Amino acid sequence: MDNEAVNINEEDTSKKDIHEEDAIDNDNQPEVETPRERKAREKREAEEREFRAKRRKLIPPFIMLLAGAIISITMRMLHYDMKTMLIILLGVLLGFYIAGCIIKGMLDRFEKQIEEADMEEGEVIEKELAEEDRPT
Repeated sequence: MDNEAVNINEEDTSKKDIHEEDAIDNDNQPEVETPRERKAREKREAEEREFRAKRRKLIPPFIMLLAGAIISITMRMLHYDMKTMLIILLGVLLGFYIAGCIIKGMLDRFEKQIEEADMEEGEVIEKELAEEDRPT
């Protein structure tokens, strides 16, 4: 299988009239993106962030309703009277909504930290590329 890959590469270079010495190994060189590609990538990343934010917005109500359903069924099976059941249910719903908001806030903060780390990494790569292009 390795020989097949070598043969394919040799055919490609012979078709383009490129000698093996002149062929460039693109695997080790960083890719420089054009401004159009960068803008498209940034737009795609922004859309992905918006989509994740919309999904995260549903976390607190989902947690609250799930806990409310479990508590309601449990209290109904244990034959609580209606007034006590509603008071407990209200407390549980509020408590789990607050817990869901805390979880959502933590996820938002984690994503922001990851985004900042990616931005810093991108700046370092751009600085390194600029230093390599500078004549010495």
